[in-house]
Amino acid sequence: MPVAVVILAAGQGSRMKSDLPKVLHKVAHAPLLVHAMRAAQSIDAERIVVVTGHGGEQVAEAARDYAAETLLVSQDEQLGTAHAVQQAAEVLADFDGDVAVLYGDTPFIREETLQNMMDARAKGAGVVVLGFEAADAGRYGRLVLDADGGLQKIVEAKDATPEEMAITLCNSGVICADRAVLFDLIAAVENTNASGEYYLTDVVGLARARDLPCAAITCPEAETMGVNSRVDLAAAEATFQAQAQSEALENGTTLSAPETVFFAYDTYVGRDVIIEQNVVFGPEVTIESGALIRAFSHLEGCHVSQQAIIGPYARLRPGAEIGNGARVGNFVEVKAAIVGEGAKINHLSYVGDAEIGDDANIGAGTITCNYDGVFKHQTVIGARAFIGSNTALVAPVRVGDDAMTASGSVVTSDIPDADLGIARAKQVNKAGLALRLMNKLRAAKAAQNKDE
Repeated sequence: MPVAVVILAAGQGSRMKSDLPKVLHKVAHAPLLVHAMRAAQSIDAERIVVVTGHGGEQVAEAARDYAAETLLVSQDEQLGTAHAVQQAAEVLADFDGDVAVLYGDTPFIREETLQNMMDARAKGAGVVVLGFEAADAGRYGRLVLDADGGLQKIVEAKDATPEEMAITLCNSGVICADRAVLFDLIAAVENTNASGEYYLTDVVGLARARDLPCAAITCPEAETMGVNSRVDLAAAEATFQAQAQSEALENGTTLSAPETVFFAYDTYVGRDVIIEQNVVFGPEVTIESGALIRAFSHLEGCHVSQQAIIGPYARLRPGAEIGNGARVGNFVEVKAAIVGEGAKINHLSYVGDAEIGDDANIGAGTITCNYDGVFKHQTVIGARAFIGSNTALVAPVRVGDDAMTASGSVVTSDIPDADLGIARAKQVNKAGLALRLMNKLRAAKAAQNKDE
């Protein structure tokens, strides 16, 4: 059965105490909204609809940045969850399939859980609700089951009787039903409750009144974690990192100190990779099998090939492509550069907007001067080239295959293949001048101290 997903992302999130809409606060370098969208993609949703409200333009932009085909609707008045879902009725009017409702501030719903809900629908449940056994059920809506284990109704905590409050099976808010059935039920929802809102949860009672069977699927409570405050956000980050660290270990990655390695939402790490302590991954990083990421390195937007060694204290910025067996050492920064197979940039260098040939050696203190204040320019270093320490390569410039630069050179012109480029002034020694200058300075300082 085809499925569409509606993601509710209209809330202000006042407890975040932020000018940024709640769903745009980030966990693992991705907005909470993107985590919900990834959950929708995991079950191959044919359509994803994001319901915006507070900060609607920002939320819409973030949704489209992640997936350009996202459908956007607006909830101008915050009249409850059923009212929010109803805003998607028009854009889904021609959709023939199921609709699942997710929440932009609930980032950890797994593919397996959503698939279990789809399976319950396929087995005949008219409405499927996701629930969990709560350690502290206090504020959650309760799932009331009938004698046969079917879902009878959902009761909000503020409207529950003492007997219903004793129930520990709670509502996550995630729900699934046939598109036509869901919106027909929503049209019948009323706001006769303590909050005067249109509750999506009421569709269960309405469905049962029409003899539609309803089912509750359960998942671990942690999976339904909602983010409503900075404290929740920190807890969500910790939850994500613990899960990512565990998955890395299970998939064949060695982590020297797992709790000190921080992954992004989309980090890909191959087998037999070793990651030392205090490594941070930003978005869009791929590490191939057999690579070594040494301590205190920061990587984002880069690709590290097999057997490469990065760090310690290295920084790979977006566009860095590190070849097989290449080495990027301590206090080296690489940005928008291709580093060839076996090339070495071992320490204290900046390589940006460049191509480094296979087996080239970049000496300590090398800088590619890629920016003229307005435009970026390219530096090309050939295969097996040797760049002497403290060389400044003023782009655009090319150093040929098997070429060399003398240490301390400022290279402003191309160096042909196999040539040695020397671009520095001739050394001149002034006999005795150093001592005379130092004595003069010492005398001046002594006179100053005497006057004081």
